Amino acid sequence: MKSRTLTWIPAMTLFAGLTIPTRVTAQEQAKENHHVKHHHYQLIDMGTFGGPVSSINIPVFGGNLNRHGVTIGWSATSAPASKTSNPLVCGGLDGVVPFITHAFQWNGRVTDLGAFPPLDTNCSEPFFVNSKGEIVGASETADIDPQFNGFKQLHAVLWKHGQMIDLGSLGGHQVGAFGINDREQIAGLSTNDIPDPFCFFGTVQNRAFLWERGQMHDLGTLGGNCVVGLGELPINERGQIIGNSTTSSIPDPVTGFPPTDPFLWEKGKGMTDLGTLGGVFGGAQALNNGGQIIGQSSIPADPGGCNGFPDNGDLNCHAFLWDKGTLTDLTTSTTGGSPEWLSDINDAGEVAGFGAFSESQFEAFIWRKGVATDLGNLGGCFSFARTINSQGQVVGLAVSCDGSVVRAFLWEKGLLVDLNALISSGSSLQLADAEDINDRGEIAGIGVPPGVPVANYITEGHGFLLIPCDENHPGVEGCDYSLVEASATADDRPTATQRPTTATPWVSGTANPMMRFFGHRSMPWYRNLGVQPPPK
Repeated sequence: MKSRTLTWIPAMTLFAGLTIPTRVTAQEQAKENHHVKHHHYQLIDMGTFGGPVSSINIPVFGGNLNRHGVTIGWSATSAPASKTSNPLVCGGLDGVVPFITHAFQWNGRVTDLGAFPPLDTNCSEPFFVNSKGEIVGASETADIDPQFNGFKQLHAVLWKHGQMIDLGSLGGHQVGAFGINDREQIAGLSTNDIPDPFCFFGTVQNRAFLWERGQMHDLGTLGGNCVVGLGELPINERGQIIGNSTTSSIPDPVTGFPPTDPFLWEKGKGMTDLGTLGGVFGGAQALNNGGQIIGQSSIPADPGGCNGFPDNGDLNCHAFLWDKGTLTDLTTSTTGGSPEWLSDINDAGEVAGFGAFSESQFEAFIWRKGVATDLGNLGGCFSFARTINSQGQVVGLAVSCDGSVVRAFLWEKGLLVDLNALISSGSSLQLADAEDINDRGEIAGIGVPPGVPVANYITEGHGFLLIPCDENHPGVEGCDYSLVEASATADDRPTATQRPTTATPWVSGTANPMMRFFGHRSMPWYRNLGVQPPPK
C-alpha cells in the first residue's frame, strides 16, 4: 500500500557537498558519430475530474499502461477530502491533495472508474491493468476502521467489464490488490484481525494473498507474523509473486523491528526465502516473466542500512539481482558505475534504476550483464529511470540541481532525449515525469498545464499518454510523422564552468521531486505511516 510519510531524510543528506566533474559520455560520442532521429509523439492530456490534479502512479513491473495502450491513474474531484479519508488511496501520490480522488481508465477516452458508495465522499485508486483491460486496485467504503487511526476501510477491487468487484479480505479492513496477470490471478495485501505491533499498521497483522477463481488465499510468511512490501505485490504471467516477509517475531536490536527478507511465492512450492546481502532487511522490488527478481538489501557493515537506523547519512542499502537461486550484489559487482536503487527489469534481464557515477551520485542507468551504462541527466544534476521495456527503451525524469526544473525523458538508441522536444510546441502540457512505457513505445506520465511551475507537478499536474507517430501507429489524428534530429534534443551537458560544483539539497515539501521519488516506494516498510520503532 502507498507510502505517505515523506521522511527518508538520510538519502537527502547525500546531496550536500557532491562534486560533479565533467567528462565525455557515451551519449556525447554517439552524437558526434551518428545522426540519430526520433519519432514525434501525439499527446493525450487526461485532464481532471474537477479537482486540481490527476496522475499516473509510480510503476512496479509496469502496471499503468498495457500493451494495447489502455492507461490507468487517479484524478482529483472537486469534493474536499475529510478527516476520515484514508491516506493510502486519498490525496494523490503523496497524500497532499485535499480532495476526493478517483481511479480512471483511458481507452480512447477518460472514464471515471468510481468507488464504493457514497461515490462523492469515497476515494479509489488503480494499481495494475493487464493486457485484457482488467484493472485492480482499492476503494474506500463508508465504514470506519477502528484499528487504523479512525480512517475509512479499504477493500480490494477488480474492475472488469464495467463492473466493480469486491475481492474480500483475510479478516481485516485494509485490503489492496496490486497485481493481475492475464490468467486473472490477483496478488495483494490484506490485514487480518490478529494483533501485532510490528506489522504495517502497528495494530494487526498484514498478509499477502492470491485471489483466484473467486477465492482469496493467505500466502503465509517466512516465519514471522507479517508480510510487508515496498508498496506493491507484483505477480507475473507464470503466477509467481514477490514480496517481503518478517522471518521471526523478535525485534532486531539495531532497527527495533523483526528481520525482513524478500520472498518468491510459487504455486505448489510456497514461499522461497531469497535471503539478504548480510543485513537484517531485504526488499523485492520487481520481477520479470522469467522469474528474475531485483531489489535492495542492507549489508553486514550496516545491518539496518535500508531501514535508516541509525540515521547517519550513509544507508548502505545495496541493489541485488536474484536469478535461479543466486543473489548477486549489483552495487559492488557492477562495472561502469554503482547501482543504488533498482526500478524495473524487463524479460531480457536488463535493469533500470539510478546509481552513483563519476558524473553524478544520482544518475539513471541501464544494467546489462554486469555493466551499468550512465544514461545522463539532460544537463542537470540528477536523473532517475522508472521503467524499461523489452526493446530496451527507458523512461524517467531528469532534475536540475536546485530541483526547480523537472523533465520527462526517453532513452533510446544510446541517447537521452527530453520528451518535451518530441511533442508539438503548442501542446497542453509540459512533461515532467515519464512513469511507464510499453512494448509499443507508448509512454504514460505526468505534466503540468500552462502557468503551473513544472516542479509543482505532484499537486497541480495532469496525467498524460504519448503515442509515437511511427509505423506501428499509422493514421493517428494530429500525428507528425516526420523525424526529429537527436542533436536538438539529446543530453547536452554544461561545461565545468556552467555546472555548479555543489548540488543543493531540496527542502521537504510538496514540490520536491526527490522526496516523491523516494517517498512512494523506497521508504522502509515500518515508516510508511510514520511508525517509529518501539522504545527498547
